[in-house]
Amino acid sequence: MKKATLLLLCGALTFCACHKDPVPEEPSKDEILSGDVVDVTAFPGSMKKLFVLNEGGMGSNNATLDFLRISNGNYITGAFKKMNPGVLGGLGDVGNDIAVHGDQVWIVVNNSGLVEVLSAKDEKELVALAIPTPRNIAFDDKYAYVTSWAGAYATGSYDENGNYTVTDSKNPKGRVYRISLETLIIEGSIEVGYQPEGIAYYNGKLYVANSGGISSQLPPDYAYDKTVSIIDAASFRVTRTVEVQVNLKNVYADGTGLIFVTSLGNYWDIHSGLYCFFADDPRSPSLVGSGEDVAFREDYFHVSCSCLMGNTIYCIGTPDEFDWTSTHSYNVWCVKRSKENPDNFEFGQYNMTLSGTPYGMAVVGDAGSDFPYLLVGDAGNYFEPGTVSFYHLGNSNKLWTVDAGVCPGHFAVY
Repeated sequence: MKKATLLLLCGALTFCACHKDPVPEEPSKDEILSGDVVDVTAFPGSMKKLFVLNEGGMGSNNATLDFLRISNGNYITGAFKKMNPGVLGGLGDVGNDIAVHGDQVWIVVNNSGLVEVLSAKDEKELVALAIPTPRNIAFDDKYAYVTSWAGAYATGSYDENGNYTVTDSKNPKGRVYRISLETLIIEGSIEVGYQPEGIAYYNGKLYVANSGGISSQLPPDYAYDKTVSIIDAASFRVTRTVEVQVNLKNVYADGTGLIFVTSLGNYWDIHSGLYCFFADDPRSPSLVGSGEDVAFREDYFHVSCSCLMGNTIYCIGTPDEFDWTSTHSYNVWCVKRSKENPDNFEFGQYNMTLSGTPYGMAVVGDAGSDFPYLLVGDAGNYFEPGTVSFYHLGNSNKLWTVDAGVCPGHFAVY
């Protein structure tokens, strides 16, 4: 009797153990990575994704990664956090540059001191490399090269009269770090100028734009750097330094032997602009548009942001960049080397003006097209989420706008 009761009890327990409440299914990747749908018919068929890096605010740890999936037109926000929930803190503090190399996405996160390498196919983290205050990235066939401020900083405070005084600073020269594309291991670094920014590779050499953004705040000189460091990639040594203009920002190699460099100016009496020199004879950089016989005004040549598509440099600038009190309008223009006369330029002026705060740009379309398409990241007030808008440069029509993260400033195509 006791044995029968025990067997009956065990059977009941077994039945209870096998009966469970239904477990909700995990959401699929397509459900996680869905968003606003936009028209992508204008994008080249070779494109799979357009990545958008939102810088976020300094010290706010709110850099984010968006992307536009070309197959179905979904614009997905916050993709890094969604695909890497185990990475504490998300993407990090201030996303400064992004580039696609093969099936990898490389993201430079400045204040966090990281270079994130992700799979371009699913946005999952492959490795995070520690580099002090990294800024921008370029590649050759063996290495990734990352510019670094090498820990430079300046902090200060305002007195009761509104005067700013630096209270603490560190100002070493900047460096370029070299990372093996095969092993994803940092293999060394080399010293360049103060606070290097943009970097480009062409024909065995690296061109590094030095800004001096910290040096400009420090006594006794309070001076920006104005040089481009030229590095021989094979020996990884600086072989030449070229003086261009103060506060250099981006650098581009157009593939025909010209190196273009943008300057942000000094925000007071030196305007922003685009400069160029010959890769095989870099002695005499010149201001693009200066003395050229072009049909549009000189103030069109200001550069708030820029990008390279094919062998053409596209720029957005405002003629009112020294006016800090009014709302600005922005112009779109482009330049490339003339095929008929390689010593001259061909200029383009687009019949459109932009409002808001253009903070980053990209151009997509068939290489050589007279009227490609323009993407603009609008930072708004720099603190709240911005937008990404898509324009046709031929007729200046805005085709769509989507909400992005804080300070959408960098684009990359996969």
